[in-house]
Amino acid sequence: MYSKNKTVVRSMDILNLFIDHAQLTFQEIIDLSGIPKTSVYRMLTSLEELGFLEKGTDSKYRLGLIFLNFGQLVSSRLDIRQFALPIMQELHDDVDEAINLIVKQGNEAMYIEKIDINQKVRLYTAIGRRSPLYAGACSRVILSFLPAIEIEKYIESVELKPFAMGTITDKVDLYKAIHQAQKDGYTISHSELENYTSAIAAPIFDHKGDVIAGISIAGIEANYQNENVPIFAEKIKWAAERISEKLGYTKA
Repeated sequence: MYSKNKTVVRSMDILNLFIDHAQLTFQEIIDLSGIPKTSVYRMLTSLEELGFLEKGTDSKYRLGLIFLNFGQLVSSRLDIRQFALPIMQELHDDVDEAINLIVKQGNEAMYIEKIDINQKVRLYTAIGRRSPLYAGACSRVILSFLPAIEIEKYIESVELKPFAMGTITDKVDLYKAIHQAQKDGYTISHSELENYTSAIAAPIFDHKGDVIAGISIAGIEANYQNENVPIFAEKIKWAAERISEKLGYTKA
């Protein structure tokens, strides 16, 4: 395994040098890393092309601006989880259903936190699991509150593949579901990612008013019918609003 990833490991060794050094010359990188000159040259060239390093007019290497993007992503996600967790726990104790927290990751959504300790029937969800933005309440609620041009661009380019018997596979139906979510402030799904499961989700906004995450109540489909729907909907919107407020969001 190590030999197969030798170049990656050595590249990381070079990048790690910049934890303690703001800038380094080519020779300093060789001396500090102990990596042969030709290998260092090749890896520096690749890291520079990818934007991980940049070379100044003084011939010294520095971390590239791409790390600002990574830093902002990690920071924002950690902040969301930190602020959301106690609210998720409070909601879970109230409804005894699974509570999921999802963030947008490109054209997908990723689970970054879940609480299902009190739930009698566990769902197949896990931290790190990904799902397309069109499938499932928590994913689609993020899609529903993106800028209109982003929604249109996404729907035009995506292929709607079925995951379970209730997955939306028609783009007209997807637009209808999005418009309904925008009207209601939440979205609901039945058997979209797994058969006989349902979820109700609401959007989480940051201080700029941009949707950055979704939170959902999820469980077996039988519990998400009739009078339970408006009850769960109000509870999940309340939770999403509280998290958004902690992130600096204020309603216009």
